[in-house]
Amino acid sequence: TGNITKHQIDATPKSKTPQPPKNTQTWHNSISASRPGNSDKGITVLDCDDTLATSKSLIKYTTPDGTTGTLTPAEYASNYQDLLGQGYEFDFSQFNEVIGGKIDPLFQKALKMQGKFGPENMFVITARPAEAAPAIFAFVQANGLNIPLKNITGLANSTAEAKALWIADKVGEGYNDFYFADDALQNVQAVDNMLDQFDVKRKVQQAKILFS
Repeated sequence: TGNITKHQIDATPKSKTPQPPKNTQTWHNSISASRPGNSDKGITVLDCDDTLATSKSLIKYTTPDGTTGTLTPAEYASNYQDLLGQGYEFDFSQFNEVIGGKIDPLFQKALKMQGKFGPENMFVITARPAEAAPAIFAFVQANGLNIPLKNITGLANSTAEAKALWIADKVGEGYNDFYFADDALQNVQAVDNMLDQFDVKRKVQQAKILFS
């Protein structure tokens, strides 16, 4: 089926459940907006790297002893928490562009999903910096995905918690039917854990499971 199942989520090491946003009004708005009786409002939320697209953009790193090197987005997503703990410093300057971008198989699914909730309710959230949004916009537009530029958010933050809290804000905006896809399992888990706290519909999928 391609869906990441509750069994698969439960059987893997858990990400720490994100804490409510520091803005308690935002959290209360999210709780209120997710209550039964509200009209359906659907949203599609997609990661960029190794979910919608692959690229030759690399993350540069420097170790505490001064050694330098690079990581692919997939390598970074799998190892960044351990590397941060070891004192690695990262340079995301290449992530302001989509270098040598190619579409991933999920892109084809995204093209079909434009008709479900509409492109105006389709969002890309990425660990890339905000400056990368125009390059991502140009890439998706060139390949037929009509996501508005304002719906592409560069968090400049690689933590799973950042994406989960962004999702919680969308609940506060009245969205109550979520589709979320990301290649990093820790992000899928964090978003699933966050949405489990609200009375909303959700389908969360890990891109690598979906197309492995």
